[in-house]
Amino acid sequence: MSGCAHCGRPASPPASVSAPAGGAAAISFCCAGCEAAHALIQGLGLDRYYRQRALAAIESGPRPDPAAALPELESFVRTGVDGTARLHLLVEGIQCGACLWLIEAALARLPGVVSARLAMTTRRLAISFRAGETTAEAVASRVAALGYRVAPFDPDALTTASERGGRELLRCLAVAGFAAANVMLLSVAIWSGHADMSVALRDLLHWVSALIALPAIAYAGRPFFRSALAALKSRRTNMDVPISLAIILTPGMSLAETLRHAEHAYFDSAVTLLFFLLIGRYLDHRARGRARGAAERLLALGKGAATVIDEGGRIRSIPISRLEPGMALLVPTGARVAADGVLKQGQGELDVSLITGEAAPQRIEACGRVFAGTLNLGAPLRVTVTASGEDTLLADIVRMMEAAEQGRARHVALADRVARAYAPVVHLLALCAFLYWFLIAGIGGRDALMIAVAVLIVTCPCALALAVPTVQVAASGRLMRLGVLLKSADGLERLAAVDTVVLDKTGTLTLGRLELADPVDMDALARAAAIAGASTHPLARALARACPEVPAATGTREAPGCGIEWEGPSGLVRLGRAEWCGIAQPGSQPYPELWLAEPGRAPVRFRFKDRLRPDAVDTVTALTREGYDVRLVSGDRIPAVVSMAREAGIETWSA
Repeated sequence: MSGCAHCGRPASPPASVSAPAGGAAAISFCCAGCEAAHALIQGLGLDRYYRQRALAAIESGPRPDPAAALPELESFVRTGVDGTARLHLLVEGIQCGACLWLIEAALARLPGVVSARLAMTTRRLAISFRAGETTAEAVASRVAALGYRVAPFDPDALTTASERGGRELLRCLAVAGFAAANVMLLSVAIWSGHADMSVALRDLLHWVSALIALPAIAYAGRPFFRSALAALKSRRTNMDVPISLAIILTPGMSLAETLRHAEHAYFDSAVTLLFFLLIGRYLDHRARGRARGAAERLLALGKGAATVIDEGGRIRSIPISRLEPGMALLVPTGARVAADGVLKQGQGELDVSLITGEAAPQRIEACGRVFAGTLNLGAPLRVTVTASGEDTLLADIVRMMEAAEQGRARHVALADRVARAYAPVVHLLALCAFLYWFLIAGIGGRDALMIAVAVLIVTCPCALALAVPTVQVAASGRLMRLGVLLKSADGLERLAAVDTVVLDKTGTLTLGRLELADPVDMDALARAAAIAGASTHPLARALARACPEVPAATGTREAPGCGIEWEGPSGLVRLGRAEWCGIAQPGSQPYPELWLAEPGRAPVRFRFKDRLRPDAVDTVTALTREGYDVRLVSGDRIPAVVSMAREAGIETWSA
């Protein structure tokens, strides 16, 4: 029996056989849809998809359905000011990175398509196309021709579906747990009274166990039964097939034993096994949900409303999803930038720690680039949008994280291959056990069948099926919440071969929070903290934290990129940059600083520096003792990096 050249499923008898040129072996297809998809992929020169799918350990690909009707999509198309149409679709059937590559590459070869970006975690496909050259229907038709199902993207429906699956697993888990506890109590009564219990009482307890266990197994086993049935319909096996067989055969045999007044029944074993299997399945669902949550928290930075200035100069609010290149975006103080763009005029300061990890704010001049997700610390900014939605740097970060979460590391792929071989091997072992005990040992069909069922139960692949992929997903999600982006699926595995550890400074070796570096006069600090109290600037917040009991002054004015000024009893007081405060200072300074300039008083300088983490020195010492070459690499200025390297005990640094 040959496999389909496109989807990999059995193709015997083949629906179609094609003989390639050059005398190569004929290739078979299971249906006309797969043949058409294979021809499309070959015609576009994208046959690398099949090699990538094989490397990702994917057993079978999506099967096209030529009879499936496409949804009406024209009403979901949004046209920007530059005439480019945008469409967001939900794509079902994605299995690995090869699917992403195939869909994006196939759409890129469609005339009129400007860009196509597909996210694996959310399954959202964002397409930009020229409306005069192609249509939404043509775009959706190409994706459907490859075997994937498409629908208008609805993030609420996606979240609802995930929550619905979690609630179903939780209900099944509760039912199985309730049944397991009660059946086990009845079993304990049978075991403890085994010697003196009458046959009638034992049968009664067995029947009560059956009345509890059988409905519970029928309800709680549905996640496994559905998966096993789907696998068998496609003429293959998966790990849920032997699990389902064991869960069904064990109570079935126990019921037969009860009918014949036998001594032993195993309702407790079946329902308890199902309970523990559901625990593993639910924990896997929760782990993947938490990992998805890390991506959703980043995506949330790109949701909500944006303030734009139209051609008539009117200020209006629109959904961030409606932003288009060329629009004039107004970013208020304390708000996050909604799209990538270029500062039109003036200057400002941004918190770009989301991208660079540096705690110190970044000064931005006219025509400078700004990125979605960064925080405006100064005066309102006017930005010309250059990229929005799926084309922003923030969306690229989310895609990298999704690819790392969903990618298959070496051990994950190995586990998948072993798990696929597991099902037929275990079925064969169970059959061999039955035949041996029935034909050779001669213990009878009933006892031989119970031994075969025991083989299916004790070889349950919970650890293999759940542990490796769950650890991969949970670890990447946990790292993201700690601020570590895992770009490669096998990144964690490759740590075993590391011999050099390169540390970033800000936020990694240090706390990532600026504090006063030198002792200062407390009266001057109190006056400066009062002026800084109403500002959101990181240096001003550091001053306010250093003197928290001082109330914030009223009537302060903030000069973007310069500092804060306040009209005091003795005149104008300024807190900010040296040159703005009228202080001549040659060259750049090693540490961020603020100056306090008051009439009739000598100017006061406040220097700020980051502090080492409490465990930084111990960590560097331990790594060095283990034989690692520890280095410090930072984008900060040389004096700051040298100081931190000395404190941490690192000899090799780069600044």
